[in-house]
Amino acid sequence: MPGVQARNFDSPDDTHTSDRRRVDTVRIAATTATRFTLEPGWRWSEHVGQTVGSERCELRHVGIVQSGRLRVTHEDGTELELAAGDAYVIEAGHDAWVVGHETFQCIEFESTVR
Repeated sequence: MPGVQARNFDSPDDTHTSDRRRVDTVRIAATTATRFTLEPGWRWSEHVGQTVGSERCELRHVGIVQSGRLRVTHEDGTELELAAGDAYVIEAGHDAWVVGHETFQCIEFESTVR
């Protein structure tokens, strides 16, 4: 295995699209990186939760925001708005939605696409 490797999201290993969401995944050695692109009006409980039969996302997310804003509410009562440049950890048991009219984009290193 080479000592330095790179992949580009313009040529992802996997791409999933659904209403107001695109998810691109690249694999590098033993690491997976995922780029989420969420359009204005997207909300997890409406656009994913209804499909999987849950009101809250039950996955943990670790990532960095590239653009836009995302509001996150957790079942423990904590709330947070993420913006470009923020690094984050979102524990399982949350809902989230795009704030405003700008597309939200982030890169995550711990997540599973639903």
